[in-house]
Amino acid sequence: MNNTSFVTQTHVYSKKLFRISLREKAWKYLVFAAIISMIVALIVGEDMFKTFESTNSGFFTLASACIWIGIFNSIQSICKEHEIIRAEYRQGMKMSAYVCAHVLWQMVLCLAQAIIIFIICCIFMHFDKSPHLLISPYVENFVTIYLLTLGAAVLGLMVSSISGTPTTAMTVMPFVLIVQLVLSGVLFQLSGAAESFSYITLSKWGMSAFGAEADLNNITTGAQQKLAELPNAGLDLSNPLETDFYQHKVSCLLMAWGACYAITVFNAVVCVVALKIKNKDS
Repeated sequence: MNNTSFVTQTHVYSKKLFRISLREKAWKYLVFAAIISMIVALIVGEDMFKTFESTNSGFFTLASACIWIGIFNSIQSICKEHEIIRAEYRQGMKMSAYVCAHVLWQMVLCLAQAIIIFIICCIFMHFDKSPHLLISPYVENFVTIYLLTLGAAVLGLMVSSISGTPTTAMTVMPFVLIVQLVLSGVLFQLSGAAESFSYITLSKWGMSAFGAEADLNNITTGAQQKLAELPNAGLDLSNPLETDFYQHKVSCLLMAWGACYAITVFNAVVCVVALKIKNKDS
């Protein structure tokens, strides 16, 4: 296999991976996505787009679900094959082709999952009430859901490539999820090093995309809505929770999508490098 091109190797490993995944009942990942998204949609759906707080927490829950689903797809995909990888690397396997094959499989799987998540969310989360920037709220929310799920799946591949065993990968997984949730900027006000580090997390940019598309800054808070009912016309009803990451601008949305894509590519590159380092003596 030493003289086999990158494209040929990617094609060979993709066919092998698709065949193995289907034999190992890949449909269970679709069922998992349906169950998780159904739970999320039923819990937060009714309150979406009513107040800033409910909409913000609803999008945060959806983003967290996408990240959870994506990581769960791939967290054990590579670490369970380390011995096979070592043997085939000696015979000329290109790590970039191997990782690319895994990414291609995740692209297909995440697309199917994103469609399921999106359909369920359309039924329960009232995306029709959301404003839009480019085409429609449906297209924009679907793209964000897909980018988040795929990005998390590639993040899972990266963790899997570094982990020595499936047990180690599953042990690390909760910490990866906690980092994503904490650094999203929704649960806590970030500053200093934490704020800087948050720029390389999918959760922050996923929330930015959802918030920009839905014009989250212009959705009033629950307190504002109560104040508006008072006969005091001089009250300041500006949103105290407004953030630059939720600006209703095409540039903000495209920047968020671009950041999700860049993080995904970066994690794929780290995956290749990590596997090469692990097998440098092979």
